[in-house]
Amino acid sequence: MRNEKVEIDKRFGKEYAGKYVFQEISWAKRSRIIQKYTKYSQMTGQVVSSDYVAIQAETIMASLKEQPPHKQITLEKLLSEEDGVPVGLGELFSKLVNKLNGLTVKESRFLSEPSEGKRRTKKSQSTGSARSSGGHLNSSGNSQRKRSKSSS
Repeated sequence: MRNEKVEIDKRFGKEYAGKYVFQEISWAKRSRIIQKYTKYSQMTGQVVSSDYVAIQAETIMASLKEQPPHKQITLEKLLSEEDGVPVGLGELFSKLVNKLNGLTVKESRFLSEPSEGKRRTKKSQSTGSARSSGGHLNSSGNSQRKRSKSSS
């Protein structure tokens, strides 16, 4: 897994100065973090609400492997509105973690290709009915088949 090291000077306060090491997290870990802070509709499965700040804070904490011992950053500190980390420091951590756990430009381009341009699947030849394994004709209409006579 990839690592990202950053040395923070006293610009954000002397309590935050020092070396921080972030490590890439697994896809499973990232997915679990997202699930924890996202609510889905039981009817449609669509996202009802998502706490992006909590998702980002948990992702930072999951990626943070080393930090200066004098004043440890905690999840509570990242989420605190009263006594939280400085905005600039939080944004720096977010950028590092997103870069470390995100897709590269090349990967992003590859994943978006199929949705651009021409259709990748062929339309079905038959849209009205399909034969079951028993050989009977199934249709969405009546369960009994009606024969029609053509008049000439």
